[in-house]
Amino acid sequence: MQHSRTVQIWVGFFVALGLAALFMLAMKVSNISALAAQDGYILKGNFENIGGLKVRSPVTMAGVVVGRVSSIDFDRDKYEAVVSMNIDSQYDNIPDDTSASIYTSGLLGEQYIGLEAGGSEDYLQEGDDFELTQSAVVLEKLIGQFLVSKADE
Repeated sequence: MQHSRTVQIWVGFFVALGLAALFMLAMKVSNISALAAQDGYILKGNFENIGGLKVRSPVTMAGVVVGRVSSIDFDRDKYEAVVSMNIDSQYDNIPDDTSASIYTSGLLGEQYIGLEAGGSEDYLQEGDDFELTQSAVVLEKLIGQFLVSKADE
């Protein structure tokens, strides 16, 4: 009887450990851990089309995640999407002529914002806008254009 109880305790321990591991994996995959208050500063960019970009999508520079998308709004005057990015405070030396582009990770992967540094000696500050932005490439639009061009031949 004692041996059976010990086995049950060990099985329970490993089941609990497995559930904790699954919980940690789910948190990592869903970026929920990025919801914690992040000290940094907000930069904004206007894009004609953001494709499938979402809040909490990564903002990268040279392949390194330097921040996250904090909000996506619509500018009624310019008819463009306004993307606010929370940049980590340790990356406070981004040149003010940096460009922001929306890229896709892989062929059908998630979308993210990639920053390409300019050569200016002045840096972006809290609330500044990116002057140079490039919208997302929409795969359906490209396929449609290709098919139309082939039909015209």
